[in-house]
Amino acid sequence: MSDLDIQIPTAFDPFAEANADNSGAGSKDYVHIRIQQRNGRKSLTTVQGLKKEFSYNKILKDLKKEFCCNGTVVQDPELGQVIQLQGDQRKNVSTFLVQAGIVKKEHIKIHGF
Repeated sequence: MSDLDIQIPTAFDPFAEANADNSGAGSKDYVHIRIQQRNGRKSLTTVQGLKKEFSYNKILKDLKKEFCCNGTVVQDPELGQVIQLQGDQRKNVSTFLVQAGIVKKEHIKIHGF
């Protein structure tokens, strides 16, 4: 039985890609848009890496109004402020950020599935 390698599944870390490159919040000017799976069909969209001079609460308010979903701004000790939205809003958020002139399209990285 030494020929069989058994792999034990570990917990999925959606921020592992960003931490592997040592790219914390705002480094390399990338905005990371990720999806986190909750229970069942429920999911969370996180937006990380926006510049600090933007008002996260105003951006969140506009995102919530535009996409009819709930959300919050979470303070993370390593990543800084992270916007969380209910549901899979990755494409919507990326187009919103580009149209609002907050971020250029080439500075957005979409992660997940």
